Amino acid sequence: MPRSRSRRDAPAPPEADRDLDPASPPLVPVRNAVRTYAAEQPELRTATEGYVDLVTSLLDEAGINYLSVTGRTKSVASFAAKAVRQVDGRPAYDDPLSEITDQIGIRVITYLRDDVDAVADLLSDQLTLLDDRDMGQETAADGRWGYASRHLLVTATPEPGASDDDPLRDRRASIQVRTVLQHAWAEFEHDIRYKGTISEEHLPDLNRRFALAAGLLELADREFSAIRDRVQATMTFRPPEPDAPAGGISPQELTTFLAATYTDAGWSRTDHYAWIAGLLRELDITSVEELDALLGSVDDDAVQELMGYRHPTGAVRRLDDALLSVFGSRYLELAGNAHRTDRLRARLERLWASAPPN
Repeated sequence: MPRSRSRRDAPAPPEADRDLDPASPPLVPVRNAVRTYAAEQPELRTATEGYVDLVTSLLDEAGINYLSVTGRTKSVASFAAKAVRQVDGRPAYDDPLSEITDQIGIRVITYLRDDVDAVADLLSDQLTLLDDRDMGQETAADGRWGYASRHLLVTATPEPGASDDDPLRDRRASIQVRTVLQHAWAEFEHDIRYKGTISEEHLPDLNRRFALAAGLLELADREFSAIRDRVQATMTFRPPEPDAPAGGISPQELTTFLAATYTDAGWSRTDHYAWIAGLLRELDITSVEELDALLGSVDDDAVQELMGYRHPTGAVRRLDDALLSVFGSRYLELAGNAHRTDRLRARLERLWASAPPN
């Protein structure tokens, strides 16, 4: 009866088989990292929700115009697929848990390219910036058209007195900021390439068509910005009709008025104009004539200097600052400001630090 060979006597498996063997040394840290990630994912989901709320709050407070803020937590399967990648026969990640930085992903979609820069400047100022890559510039530096997006890697700066169980503590977030047209290109390109293998004979033509589409969308982004600038520069206030129903300043009236008043400020979200119009009603400011007279008493340059912004602010934020400077503590007590009293108080302290109330 022939003697069965021991495992020591067995021939070594082919290289490909060793790569798939869960006991092989390269996959041991990957397996451990995936198990750890799977255990931590519920906490990461909570942190992702926290980052979405934080980024949305920062954009709203700054009055920057944007289309959407969304978030996703990397799935365990996606993490595992990325962790097992190899480059030139070696693991792409020595420590997947620390080197895979998009475990928490946030995406901000804007209407215009200028707003992409405004969002990036704001987040760089308000959060701890670890990395900043402009993928559109990198593509253009190669003389190509293609993927364009601003990629930020950030951590949230803990608030003073924040508890140790803050879900954002020590959590990094990968934030993509792009225009709606850049987003459409990126999503469609990814969807097409993900659906299946493209034959070699069709690949050059497909790449050419994607490059052509990217170039056309870049031109469209520029035209959208030019349209916004032209409209903002030529907007004139149209008084309401004499028989128009009373009830305060409408959001549309306010949009036009603020564009003419703060010509160097960007547009804010449509719903923000409606919200601050409600604050004006609470302050019994019911016409643009009254608002214009009030703002005439405010030194806007001095207010902005005291605020010390290192990022662009929208028209609604400029009006918000002006109202805060005039009404002080009374402004904090408005019903429409109940959700942000602490943040307003901090801003009011900046104004009073130079010119305390009598």
